[in-house]
Amino acid sequence: MRAMSKAIVKTRFAPSPTGQLHLGNLRTALFSALHAWSVGGNFLLRIEDTDAERSQAAYTQALQADLHWLGLHWQEGPEVGGPAGPYLQSERAAVYAGYYRQLRAGGQAYPCFCTQEQLAATRAAQRASGRPPRYPGTCAHVSADEAAARVSAGEPHTLRFRVPAGELIEFDDLVRGPQAFRSDDIGDFVIRRTDGTPAFFFCNAVDDALMGVTHVWRGEDHISNTPRQLLILRALGLREPRYGHMALIVGDDGAPLSKRHGAMSLDGLRELGYLPLAITNYLARLGHSYAEDGLLDMQALAAGFDPARLGKAAARFDRTQLDHWQRLALAATADADLAHWAGAACAAVPEARRGEFLAAVRDNVLLPEDVRFWAQALFAEPAFEPAAQSELAAAPVALFEAALQCLPAHDGDFRGWTKAVGAAAGVKGRALFMPLRAALTGHTHGPEMARVFPLLGQQRVAQRLRAALARI
Repeated sequence: MRAMSKAIVKTRFAPSPTGQLHLGNLRTALFSALHAWSVGGNFLLRIEDTDAERSQAAYTQALQADLHWLGLHWQEGPEVGGPAGPYLQSERAAVYAGYYRQLRAGGQAYPCFCTQEQLAATRAAQRASGRPPRYPGTCAHVSADEAAARVSAGEPHTLRFRVPAGELIEFDDLVRGPQAFRSDDIGDFVIRRTDGTPAFFFCNAVDDALMGVTHVWRGEDHISNTPRQLLILRALGLREPRYGHMALIVGDDGAPLSKRHGAMSLDGLRELGYLPLAITNYLARLGHSYAEDGLLDMQALAAGFDPARLGKAAARFDRTQLDHWQRLALAATADADLAHWAGAACAAVPEARRGEFLAAVRDNVLLPEDVRFWAQALFAEPAFEPAAQSELAAAPVALFEAALQCLPAHDGDFRGWTKAVGAAAGVKGRALFMPLRAALTGHTHGPEMARVFPLLGQQRVAQRLRAALARI
């Protein structure tokens, strides 16, 4: 990765620590980092933990560990520091308070005393009359003296931003081009909750400006937030970043990706055994194209990233494609790292044979559960699949008798053994190899038999040949 000198471009990832990172979060983080690194810029991490009820320190630690595991090491933020900290929003209350005062002083924000029940009733009435639900400005005309008295009396209230009337809020989206929203369609919105914590619209925009973020990447479901945030930044005289709203990731049914589509959290994929290199290569091509088709490390992914290659159509999650990158990542994995990845899945394999075993099955496994499958098949009692049973039933007894007779002279030499067996039994081709594979592994497909044969050892091969004879 190129050196991070003084950055011209600064991107950020700003997750809320309320759960595990899912693929949508991860792709946002990845694209943000790749964009910054592609031009020698900086990637910033900020933790948006103002929701005290749902935010958990354990999730904060977990998401940071997840990003490191993927290779998304930030240049500014928690752990590494920077000039615009603190980088946890829960520690920035004093910063926000100053800007709330500025908006109040300029008449651009006001206390709202409407209860949730009142707001819900208003929205229901608006929908019933065919109008879009938005705040009607009930408290916008409460006098300053009355508002101050009600606040002093301890009446619960939020703080709302006063949206100016008759304005057109325009911006050039990095993905979708020119965008325009009418301020009259927005309605005054909450920037501080009843409990005094900042609302997303406010703190997210303010922190982007104060932390020098130049480009904000996020899902297209946030595009309606952008005019609100631009209004806040313009009212406060703060710098506006460029916004890019990416198409969402959807499942095969076209619906936004969710748990019902499978293990969509990073934690779930990691538990299954997917490698970081596979995940990053897949996500980098989910809604973004590369000129290079092969497996790329993070530096190469950054070098090839181009915002102009981002598509506007929904990005469809395809487990088959993720598996494709997993296979390439496994092929590129060093032997020692492969052994660590397989871990306890090799429990059935004698420790001294594990390196040989993994070399034999490397091309036939996708996940550790596949390693465990072949460990059991080769070093425990094989469970014969129906196709293997059919092969054994159709094979001549003479084939297995010849296989046993020729075995002592060809210990570990599969090719020499099968040549001798074929000559002795008068069998060749598929009729020779398939029954032998079925007898020795319990399956009609799998690792190369030239590797499996010496791995099994002469004693186990003989036992399995006798068991095959007993079956037929």
